[in-house]
Amino acid sequence: MNVEWFDFDLPERLIAQTPLLDRTGSKLLALNKQTGEISHNKFTDLEQYVGAGDVLVLNDTRVIPARLTGVKSDTGAKIELLLLKQLEGDSWEALGKPAKRLKIGTALSFGDDGYGNPLLRAVIEQEGEMGGRTIRFQYEGIFQELLDRLGEMPLPPYIKERLEERERYQTVYSKHAGSAAAPTAGLHFTDEFLARLQAKGVQLAYVTLHVGLGTFRPMSVDLVEDHEMHAEYYELNEQNAAIINEAKRNGARIIAVGTTSSRTLETLAARFEGNDLEACSGWTSIFIFPGYEFKLVNALLTNFHLPKSTLVMLVSALAGRDAVMRAYEDAIAHEYRFFSFGDAMFIY
Repeated sequence: MNVEWFDFDLPERLIAQTPLLDRTGSKLLALNKQTGEISHNKFTDLEQYVGAGDVLVLNDTRVIPARLTGVKSDTGAKIELLLLKQLEGDSWEALGKPAKRLKIGTALSFGDDGYGNPLLRAVIEQEGEMGGRTIRFQYEGIFQELLDRLGEMPLPPYIKERLEERERYQTVYSKHAGSAAAPTAGLHFTDEFLARLQAKGVQLAYVTLHVGLGTFRPMSVDLVEDHEMHAEYYELNEQNAAIINEAKRNGARIIAVGTTSSRTLETLAARFEGNDLEACSGWTSIFIFPGYEFKLVNALLTNFHLPKSTLVMLVSALAGRDAVMRAYEDAIAHEYRFFSFGDAMFIY
């Protein structure tokens, strides 16, 4: 399967640079995966497409301010780190820039305590592919507090505008810190709108998947089947497992909010081989593309994704490549806003 089959032309003006003032103010394109029918709606019209018994599965991960700007301790040369995932203790996997200057043993410094001493130190322990580095931090105090003070939100490179309010790159239900990127389909919800859906009998269940940059990295292969996904950490607790199991037994729809929730649910389906889900945690590198048979996910709420991305491929696996490409063409014609802060799509 050729990666080029998932390409499309997107005018740059349609890449959303800032979030809307009202989280629920976006458009919603609805795509019927059986008939290919497309309709154009407001996001709050999602209420018409879901009903009693349906379960919305939301990813409650929380984005950490993972972008750190500092200097090489010996030369004072500026460097940038993007923290991807915590490995063990104070050791992290990160992307470094400029990578060629970040050799094993290089010492880094971040911030200043007011007396000329860095608030945070780090040493490069390993070199990986594509700028990847393993880094060990040294500090006094609480790491998360230092990160909150020194770090910036790791917005994708296609967003050029500065984010004025950090919480707009978090879902209102974000809970467990650990992501290098937001599960952006969830950015459309407010507490009030979720309450409205619950009043209709829609149930909410939560999974946690800490989003790494592997999901968003450009594919460097020509054939889809040759691509390898990076592993991401997930968790499911007993209470949410019970909600999903009951919905499945009752024949109710399991609606994934975002590709991250989809990948988590399908990982769980494979882990438990079609039996009831149990509380668990682990790492997933599942790659979903056309030809994949979904085992748990019946419908999907998602944003519009980058050309030739693994996310477009996942959406195409659910609704069919031709239908998705037509829907994307229609969205462009109707000037939908694309990517992280853009409009939404509901596949049912």
